[in-house]
Amino acid sequence: MELRQIRAFVVVADEASFTRAATRLNKVQSAVSASVRNLERQLGVELFERTTHHVHLTEAGRLFLPEARRTLAAAQEAQHVLEQLRGGLRGEVRLGLIQTPRHIVVQPALLIAEFRAQHPGVTVSVQAAGSVRHAEDLRRRRLDVAFVILPPEATAGLDLHVLASEKLQLLCRADHPLAERDQVELADLVDQPFIETPATWGNRLATDAAFARAGLTRKIAYEIGDAAGLASLVKHGLGIALGPMSFITEDEIRAVPLASDPPSLTLSLAVPAGHAVSAPAKALLETARELSEPTA
Repeated sequence: MELRQIRAFVVVADEASFTRAATRLNKVQSAVSASVRNLERQLGVELFERTTHHVHLTEAGRLFLPEARRTLAAAQEAQHVLEQLRGGLRGEVRLGLIQTPRHIVVQPALLIAEFRAQHPGVTVSVQAAGSVRHAEDLRRRRLDVAFVILPPEATAGLDLHVLASEKLQLLCRADHPLAERDQVELADLVDQPFIETPATWGNRLATDAAFARAGLTRKIAYEIGDAAGLASLVKHGLGIALGPMSFITEDEIRAVPLASDPPSLTLSLAVPAGHAVSAPAKALLETARELSEPTA
């Protein structure tokens, strides 16, 4: 067996497609198919069930997959050890970025800058998207580390390193009828026009889940993929929102606590669970830990 054959098998398993695997590996599909066929021939088993439109792991493939992942991880770790002996950590770490609260210490740009200063031989490639997309890319091993804001029910398959947590509150104009309340119930908000973040954002997931648990439905008037833009729409009286205090960028906006078990937004750095973390990814997490520690 060769590492390139094992890598081709793992990527096809992750993508459930020879076409997508070839794109990810930057190879022609026939080369990927040949690598997997040669691996199957050497092992004496079929690893995939192939149909015209679908590719599924066989029982043998499901048993072999975790061992294949461990083999690739061990080979990568051995390479990183040798690279460190030759003069420092090398390689690449693929990092997923989201819009993060302004007040947290571990801002993405600061993290990347500090990490690059510590490990100039490591390339940091970044991808900006919503937390749901990052979670799926981590599970499929398309990313090594990602900033995510996800409710607990959306974190399966991930290990989380928590950076900050905030409670959701009602965000409304200072002259809104609810602005002077000490607290509000979700039921008080169902007739209000809502300004929302996209469905792949952690804030939206938490809000949707809170209303679903309460058996309530709200009216979404606007959807915007920018926290400052959301605050601006609230400021101009176009609707209300649920969000953390860190979303507030305007003096005209008030935050009113939710009365019953308000959901939290937890910002974390996530890595795939159940897989060896590469040396560059471990180093990035260590840099984040150092930045998050309070200074004397």
